[in-house]
Amino acid sequence: MNKTIIMFFTGLFGIIGGYVPFLFGDTNFFGGWSIFMGFVGGIFGIWLGVWVSKRLA
Repeated sequence: MNKTIIMFFTGLFGIIGGYVPFLFGDTNFFGGWSIFMGFVGGIFGIWLGVWVSKRLA
């Protein structure tokens, strides 16, 4: 597994997940939903990064 790919996807989807509540009208970037969705996005990014790194190897 390539750690660089996994960290890239983790960071990317963590940022996207933290931004999703803002798209639905929650303007507090440091609120609970943004933190939670950033966490969920990061977990999804780890899963996707592992999947991609296994497919490329």
